Amino acid sequence: MQQTKNEIQLDQSWKQRLLSEFETERMKNLKSFLAQELKKGKTIYPKGSEYFAALNLTPFEKVKVVIVGQDPYHGPGQAHGLSFSVPAGVRLPPSLQNIFKELADDLKVPVPTKGYLRPFADQGVLLLNSVLTVEDGRAGSHQKKGWEEFTDQIIHRLNDEKERVAFLLWGSYAQKKAHFVDRKKHLVLESVHPSPLSAHRGFFGTKPFSKINSYLKSHGLQTIDWTLR
Repeated sequence: MQQTKNEIQLDQSWKQRLLSEFETERMKNLKSFLAQELKKGKTIYPKGSEYFAALNLTPFEKVKVVIVGQDPYHGPGQAHGLSFSVPAGVRLPPSLQNIFKELADDLKVPVPTKGYLRPFADQGVLLLNSVLTVEDGRAGSHQKKGWEEFTDQIIHRLNDEKERVAFLLWGSYAQKKAHFVDRKKHLVLESVHPSPLSAHRGFFGTKPFSKINSYLKSHGLQTIDWTLR
């Protein structure tokens, strides 16, 4: 089940850093697992061409901000490879609604009505889920199949090879995922998750978007336009 270098549809800046990951037994087993699930007729989100959408839309050199999610949305038409994002026209999930409320309050801009976050990715915001696939209707169904170690390597590469990246870690899962990030080299912002179950216990009022822009600006870096039109 080993993939050749040319078969891996991945941005070159990431491919050169992660190619060895695809050669591990763990990733071969993951590929086999996904193939077997599809063969059984199961629906997997997102579609195969979007597994690595976050990496392909935000090359390594462009990354300024990392927003860590857990696993993709498990409802039809929602997941497309970017954490917290949904395609235009899709109803906003509750956590994303809360993110948008905080964004509007933080930056004094209108609350976005569309949940398509590609404009952020295009500016250097890596919208990275820990697990990159999920079965329809079964949240967390592809956890502990090998994705977590793969995405750990992404965060390690960013931590080790770059400086002045802002890591936005919402909830204990994301905080554990990126616990090793060097806070002397990077900005790490932590709060509870924007889920309706926890948002009122320390997510609202944290003003992460203005804090990130202040950090970037203080280091002479282009800020992020967080408005969604």
